[in-house]
Amino acid sequence: QVQLVESGGGLVQPGESLRLSCTASRIFFSIITMGWYRQAPGKQRELVATITSDGRTNYADSVKDRFTISRDNTKKTVYLEMNSLKAEDTAVYYCNAGGTSSTMGNYWGQGTQVTVSS
Repeated sequence: QVQLVESGGGLVQPGESLRLSCTASRIFFSIITMGWYRQAPGKQRELVATITSDGRTNYADSVKDRFTISRDNTKKTVYLEMNSLKAEDTAVYYCNAGGTSSTMGNYWGQGTQVTVSS
């Protein structure tokens, strides 16, 4: 069974940075698209960023120029570097595997909470 384990969430102040990590197992990591999605209270889950097997990235307009997605195929890990965090970035962030640049795949991590508050 595919496993995705996220880490790196927490409480930060506006303007600060965080890096999320997601390590995959039982999956052909190097050939699949990985993504990060988020869900805020009372809102639908939304795409944050995706990265294909050949490194092409896609970002939500709200995070462009602030967030960077990357992957290390040797470690089967995908990262989300989040800079200049805003209160509206507060959400549970989920790692996703097996989708496309713009659609979610079938595999999800357990989620990690990111809270941006002063």
